[in-house]
Amino acid sequence: MIDAHAHLTDRRFATDVADVLERARKAGIERVLTVAEDVASSEEALTLAAHHDDVRVAVGVHPHRAASWGPDALDRLTELARDPRVVAIGEIGMDFSGRSSPPDVQEAAFRGQLALATLLNLPVVIHVRDSGDRVRSILGEGVDVRGMVHCYSEGPDELAAWLDFGLHISFAGTLTYPGSDRLRAAAARVPADRLLAETDAPYLAPQNARGRRNEPLYVAATHAALARERGVDIGDLAGQIAANAQKLFGERWGT
Repeated sequence: MIDAHAHLTDRRFATDVADVLERARKAGIERVLTVAEDVASSEEALTLAAHHDDVRVAVGVHPHRAASWGPDALDRLTELARDPRVVAIGEIGMDFSGRSSPPDVQEAAFRGQLALATLLNLPVVIHVRDSGDRVRSILGEGVDVRGMVHCYSEGPDELAAWLDFGLHISFAGTLTYPGSDRLRAAAARVPADRLLAETDAPYLAPQNARGRRNEPLYVAATHAALARERGVDIGDLAGQIAANAQKLFGERWGT
């Protein structure tokens, strides 16, 4: 199994990240993508990956931190992305939940990082919260993009548009929540070769660990939920998801 999106530099992992990763390995998690939120966490993620061969990195500026985007951030992220452990630009996108920077600031950061990903020929990790229409509108302008919609939160009706952009769809522990019927309906419909699974750790622990800190080993619960909704063997599903990640993230992802 793989965890296609976690935040291992979050302060909640500050004292035991090595133990967290060892638990994941023992649970059969072969690769974890740790995703940055700004320049500082991008640097921290690369330091972490230097000590753990099974960790890969996405560098970028999250919509919550969009005010930190600018020429200096662009230059530093461009430099960091040369590291062979960097497999994507992220976490980028737009968030209209009211917790982020103003929409115009978010959009500037999003567009700038889409351009950076194109320049560097890297996929993107896209954050979409209450902003699907606007993000799809930007991508519909003809932006050259490949990557993943992380922690998919819409329903089956919105899937076609994301898939038409060539994006992968990643599901998190929210798939296991009792009220997530629309999410489960969407999970059943994603083409097998576009499917990913993640934790978004330390956030969004699955139902069987809800209320606790999430961590990569719990991606097994998302795999199990996906297998159940799709009516497939969990081992076959895990192999497919791992292959999808390998194809999306390329040679740097490793085997």
